[in-house]
Amino acid sequence: MNALFSKTVLSAASLIALGAAMLPGAASAGEVNNRVNRQQARINQGVASGQLTGREYNHDESRLDRINAAREHDLKMNGGHLTAAEHSRLNQRLNGDSRQIYFTKHNLSHQPGAPTI
Repeated sequence: MNALFSKTVLSAASLIALGAAMLPGAASAGEVNNRVNRQQARINQGVASGQLTGREYNHDESRLDRINAAREHDLKMNGGHLTAAEHSRLNQRLNGDSRQIYFTKHNLSHQPGAPTI
């Protein structure tokens, strides 16, 4: 009976793993959306703390809006799922956006006497 139970548990785990592998679009769409939300929170925190100027906020916000619009377009075109290529492309764009948010939050443009552009 113990061996039968082990085989049943192993089979159930295999089916769950197979099911998860067959639905990468749904999971990846959620992952990308979570990243967009976290980056939005980082931008908002930068404004609240004074780390971002108005110009930096507008720039970071519009860049994130464009990425989110591309995500929504990709989801609409594929019935609510992202292809592997779309997921990869969006993640690359979010990586660049994350680096830019970090830079704008840590530059010295908000310091007194900093040159204005």
